[in-house]
Amino acid sequence: MSKEFSGILKAWEFKLKKATAKKRPKNIIFATMSVAHVDDDLDTPGEVYYAEKVLNNGDIYTGQWSDNCPNGNGKYLWSDGCMYVGDWVKGKTMGKGKFSWPSGATYEGQFKNGYMDGEGTYTGCSNDTYRGSWVINMKHGKGTRDYVNGDHYEGDWRRGHPDGQGRYQWINGNQYIGQWRHGKMNGNGTIIWANGNRYDGSWEDGYPKGNGTYRWADGSFYVGIWSKDSREQSGTYYPSSSRTGTFDWDPQDVYSNELLGCQVSPGERISAYPSQKLITWPCEGEFLQKLPIAKTPKANNPRPKRNSVDGRLSNGDGYSWGSETDAASNSVYSDQQRELSDESRSCQTDDLDNSRGFQPHCIKIQPNKKPGTTISKGHKNYELMLNLQLGIRHSVGRPAPATSLDLRATAFDTKEKIWTKFPTEGSKYTPPHQSCEFKWKDYCPLVFRTLRKLFKVDPADYMISICGNDALRELSSPGKSGSFFYLTNDDKYMIKTLKKAEVKVLLGMLPAYYNHVRAFENTLVTKFFGLHCVKMTGPTQKKVRFVIMGNLFCTEYAIHRRFDLKGSSHGRLTEKDESQIDSTTTLKDLDLNFIFRLQKVWFQEFCRQVDRDCDFLEQERIMDYSLLVGVHFREVSGSGEPVTTETPNSGLLTPTANADRCSDVSTPRISRADMDLLFDPSGWASIRLGINMPAKAELTMRKSDFEMQLVGEPTGQYYDVILFFGIIDILQNYDISKKLEHAYKAFQYDPTSISAVDPKQYSKRFRDFILKVFAEDT
Repeated sequence: MSKEFSGILKAWEFKLKKATAKKRPKNIIFATMSVAHVDDDLDTPGEVYYAEKVLNNGDIYTGQWSDNCPNGNGKYLWSDGCMYVGDWVKGKTMGKGKFSWPSGATYEGQFKNGYMDGEGTYTGCSNDTYRGSWVINMKHGKGTRDYVNGDHYEGDWRRGHPDGQGRYQWINGNQYIGQWRHGKMNGNGTIIWANGNRYDGSWEDGYPKGNGTYRWADGSFYVGIWSKDSREQSGTYYPSSSRTGTFDWDPQDVYSNELLGCQVSPGERISAYPSQKLITWPCEGEFLQKLPIAKTPKANNPRPKRNSVDGRLSNGDGYSWGSETDAASNSVYSDQQRELSDESRSCQTDDLDNSRGFQPHCIKIQPNKKPGTTISKGHKNYELMLNLQLGIRHSVGRPAPATSLDLRATAFDTKEKIWTKFPTEGSKYTPPHQSCEFKWKDYCPLVFRTLRKLFKVDPADYMISICGNDALRELSSPGKSGSFFYLTNDDKYMIKTLKKAEVKVLLGMLPAYYNHVRAFENTLVTKFFGLHCVKMTGPTQKKVRFVIMGNLFCTEYAIHRRFDLKGSSHGRLTEKDESQIDSTTTLKDLDLNFIFRLQKVWFQEFCRQVDRDCDFLEQERIMDYSLLVGVHFREVSGSGEPVTTETPNSGLLTPTANADRCSDVSTPRISRADMDLLFDPSGWASIRLGINMPAKAELTMRKSDFEMQLVGEPTGQYYDVILFFGIIDILQNYDISKKLEHAYKAFQYDPTSISAVDPKQYSKRFRDFILKVFAEDT
C-alpha cells in the first residue's frame, strides 16, 4: 500500500472514531488493501470481483464490483466522513444497508434506488430514534419515534409527519390518542392530562375546535362548542355530586394554560439524505479527460447543460453529479452533443413508430400567452364587470359575526339569499357608482363565507383580486354549455356564468359539498367561493347568475398542454395540427398522448381521492364532469420540443450520470423533479394533490388502425413534468334533457362511447379511464 493512501485512511479513521466514540466502540474501517486507481483498465462486462477503488474526488469504495460500478456487498466512504455498508445493485444502494453520518447519526434498514425506502431505523446524534416504514426518504406508514426530549409517538405517518391514527405520550405524563394531520392533532381525539382531566372531541391544527367535552377527575364535565376565539365558544357546565359551591372556570384556560405542556416536539432533522450524496465512479472522470477534443461523443452521452423553461441551468438530469467537470471540455462538446442528441432522439422515435405501427407524433411547444381579452371601456360586458365588482366588494366587506365551521341546516336553505339595490347615486348601504342601476343577490352568504374561510382565502386578498384596479379578462369564446368565463388579472379566480338550472343543482348539493370538502382537504373537485346574481334595471330586466371558483392553473409555471378528460370517445377529439396547438388549447381524450406516472406516495393518495370524489358526485346524481390536467414540461429545447429524460426507467434514480459511457448496462437516474425535492426538502410544502406535482409523462402512440383507442401504447419515452389537475364541470345532473340525449345518441353510436350516461355508469367509466392515464412510477 502506498504511503499516500495509508495516510488518507488513517486521517479518515481518526475523524470517524472521534465523531462516533461516544456512541459505539472503536473499530478500523478498512483493512489493509491494494488499491486500484482511477486510471486502471475498464472491466470485462459481466465479471463480478472484489475491488478496492479510490475515486478522483477522494472517496473510497471496497467490495464487490461489476460492469464498472458496485454490484453486491460493499462499503463506500465519502471524504466528508459519511459511510454506507450494504447491498448495491448496478451502482445504487439497493437492499439492506447501513448509512452513517459524521455526527454519529445512523440509518439501518432497507434502501431502494439510493433512497431510504422500506423498513428501517434512524438514530440521530442526540438519540432521536424512528423505527418503521420509509418511502423516498420520508417516514411514511406505521412507525414509532422516541424524541430527544423524552416524548414518544406511535401510529401512522405520512410524508414525514404524524398523519392518521396515533398516540403521543409526553414526558410529563400527558397523552393524546386520536387523529393527526400534517403533524398536528386534527380530527377526533382524546387528550388525557397527568392529573386525570381529559378532553374528548374535535381538533383542528393542534387545538380543540368544534364539539367537545372536558371532564374533570371528580366526574364534573363541560359540554359545548370549542374555539380559540372566545366569541365562538359556548357550552354548559355540569358539576358532579361531590363538587359544591360556585366554580369559577373559563374554557379558554385550556388553550392558554393546560395545552402549553402538550406541544409536539419538532424532533431532529436529517442533515443530508443518502440519496443526496454525489458519487462519481472511477470510469467517469478519467474517461472524459481521455477523450480527444476533436472526437465526436457517443449518441448516448448525457445532454449538455441548457436552460430549462423555468430558468434553471440543467445538464438534462437537472444537476451535475460527482466531481466538477472541466468547463472548457463541456463548451467544446456542447454544440456537437446537442445536434447529435436531438438527431438521434428523432431517429429513435421514428424507428419506434414505424416498427410498431404507431402514428408518428411530434410535440411542439408554442410561446406562452395569457388567455383572454381584457374588458375595457366600450366592451359589451364592461358594465356587467363593474356591477360584479361592486357587488363582490359589498358582500365580502359587509360586517358579519365570526362563524364556526359547524353550520346549522338553516344556512343551507335555498331561500337564504340577500337582495341589495345599487342606485347610481348610492344609498345608505351602497356607494355611488358610474355604472347602470342594478340589483345584487347573494345566495347562501354564510355558507360561502365559511367556505372561503375553510379554503384559507383571505377576505382582503379576495377583494383585491376581483375588485382591484385591474380589469377582468374574458376568455375568447364561451364554452359548449353557453357559459362565459372571466379571469381575474392575477389568475387566482375564475368567474363562470350559470344557467338557472345549474344554480339549482349547486344549491341542492351545497350541504353535501360542504361536508365533503371539509372532510377531505385534498379533494379534487372545484372550489366554489361565491354564488351571486346581477339583475339589470330597464326594459330587459336581464339576470346574470355566476359562480366564483378557484383557477386550477394559477401558477408561475407555463402550462404547455391542457387536457379535458372524461373517459368517453364520441366527439372527444380536437382536430388541430400540432402547429395550431398552443397553451390555451384544451385537448380532449383522443388527443391525449401521455401516461402520467406519479411517485408511489402521491399515486396512492390520488387513487383514494378519485374514489372519494366520484362517490360523492355519484350520490349527488352528477355526471358529465371531467378531469382538467395541465402539463408543464421541465425542459424544452431551442427548437420548441420537450427534452426527454435519458432512460425509460422510473423517476427514483441513481446519480451515475456518466456511467453509460463505460458500460452498456442501462442505469436509471434521478429526475429533476425528485432532485429539486431532495436538495430542497421544503419543496414538499408547496406540493399538494393536483397542485405543483412533479411526475413523469411517458409518451404513448395510438396504432394507425385503432383511431378510437382511448389510451395509446407506451413508447418508453419519458419527460420530466409538473402537473396540475382537478375535477371540473360538476353542476350537470342526470336530468330529463340528458336522459333524452342518451336515448337519441345511443341509437346512432356505441352507448359506451357517449358522455351522457347514468351517473353510476359515468363514475365507473371515469375512474377506470383516469387510473389508466395515471400510474405509479415503479
